[in-house]
Amino acid sequence: MSLEDCFRSGKRILMEGALGERLKREYQLDFDEFAAMAGLIYSVKGRQALYHLWSEYIGIAARYNLPFIATTPTRRANRDRVQKAGYDSTIIRDNVNFLKCVRCDYPNTEMYIGGLMGCKGDAYKADEVLDRKEAEKFHGWQADLFSTAGVDFLFAGIMPALSEAIGMADAMSQTGLPYIISFMLRSDGCLIDGTRLADAIQIIDNSVKKTPLCYMTNCVHPLVVQKTLSYDFNQTTYVKERFRGIQANTSTLSPDVLDDSAVLMGTGPEELAKDITKLQEMMDITICGGCCGTDARHIEEMAKNLSKLN
Repeated sequence: MSLEDCFRSGKRILMEGALGERLKREYQLDFDEFAAMAGLIYSVKGRQALYHLWSEYIGIAARYNLPFIATTPTRRANRDRVQKAGYDSTIIRDNVNFLKCVRCDYPNTEMYIGGLMGCKGDAYKADEVLDRKEAEKFHGWQADLFSTAGVDFLFAGIMPALSEAIGMADAMSQTGLPYIISFMLRSDGCLIDGTRLADAIQIIDNSVKKTPLCYMTNCVHPLVVQKTLSYDFNQTTYVKERFRGIQANTSTLSPDVLDDSAVLMGTGPEELAKDITKLQEMMDITICGGCCGTDARHIEEMAKNLSKLN
């Protein structure tokens, strides 16, 4: 079964929890200045840590008989950053192949591998935003490499601005692969650039040849998403049909505050899962996973609730 078939079937899908924060805090791993986590597969410690974290999350999906999504740690591995880090294009293929090897060790789990991409600039500030044509050209490099490497789908993570998200969608749609656009959302109902969520979804769907499988958000607390969706302009049938997932942050604090924090701050596993359940009462949330602050405990609580809906 393809991810698209799985999604259309109505099954609830479990997505991975945090990688970056856990790799830093639990394994004391340093990330490349430019390519970030993408280079970790070239060290023994990095491979072992990634394997352990994914194995935790896959094991939870298996226990609750849920389809599972994992994405390559390549959000910052765009063409410019890969070159500045001293790598070449094989870093994309190598990350895909490593995650495929992890999947091979869990043959009884329905698992889908996504090629993770991100905006050129700072996702939390919407700086260095590309226009549509620039974005299509810039992100096409990575999208094509993921397609050649054989991912199951493409994932645009923490997208803060509409213009670059459209160009990203153009590049992704040209591969023929299913893809997901995940926005960075504010509590005022908008993307970081001020575009209303409903408008962003409608505009992208009306602009590209192959529309995204769905839209979602990541690195945002479910309470923030609930507020975002509560505005009248986002309370549309179209938004309810197309906005279908969350990778939840455990904190409602702003990213700049969290970045400066020496300790993780956020809600516990059960409370976070309850907040996501409330979100599911508002929307048909199909894909659930975790972002900053989450670990296996949070993903376990999400899986418990998702399994009751399948």
